[in-house]
Amino acid sequence: MLIDWFTVGAQTVNFLILVWLLKRFLYKPILDAIDKREKRIADELADADTKKREAKQERDEFTKKNEEFDQQRSELLTKATEEVKAKRQQMLDEARSDADALRTKRQESLKREFTSLQAEITKRTHAEVFAIARHALSDLAGVDLEGRMCDVFLARLRELNDDVKKTVRECKVSDSNPAIVRSSLDLSSEQHDAVQRTLNEVFSTEMPVRFESDAEVASGIELTIGGQRIAWSIGDYIASLEKSVSELLDDDTVHAADTKVSISQ
Repeated sequence: MLIDWFTVGAQTVNFLILVWLLKRFLYKPILDAIDKREKRIADELADADTKKREAKQERDEFTKKNEEFDQQRSELLTKATEEVKAKRQQMLDEARSDADALRTKRQESLKREFTSLQAEITKRTHAEVFAIARHALSDLAGVDLEGRMCDVFLARLRELNDDVKKTVRECKVSDSNPAIVRSSLDLSSEQHDAVQRTLNEVFSTEMPVRFESDAEVASGIELTIGGQRIAWSIGDYIASLEKSVSELLDDDTVHAADTKVSISQ
């Protein structure tokens, strides 16, 4: 079998041309398209990875911010709760303090009113008692009692000390400005003479005397000379006793008030 080298050469050339044409117009565009597609896919994958990282970063930031917000909200809620509790306690303390102050003020006011009322009742009671005593003594006073009062008064005159006598002697006594002797009942002429003699004797002078009766002088006699007063009567005893009782009551009232104040404090 003879080989036709021309045919073989032509076929070889044709095959090479065909291969070149396939590579030039078929394989190369396909390979280029495949490369472009692979690059595009790689770019898309890279972009997806980037977006995924960004999304993860944003999610992490959101989670962090959400945690921070929850923490801040919890802190604010705790702070607000504590402030509300503190304000409530403050208001309760202020209300309790105001109530205590009002109660204390009311108690002090009631104590003052009670003390004042008690003192007023006590004063009126002892005033009425002494008034009744004076009235009873005035009703019981008679001639015999007045005579005895006169005797006691004259004895008191004789017991005056020198300073009192000197003061009385210095008083200007005259017929127009005589010594005045007052008694609750009219003295008898004998008693007038006894008083006159005793005055002249005690003060060593002739002393003009005017005798008067005065219901205010309870069971006793008083002598008034130039503003000087010398007296003895049961009323003086009562007045002295009344003064002592009044001072005692005042001291007790003050002491009671001080005690109440100290206790309340």
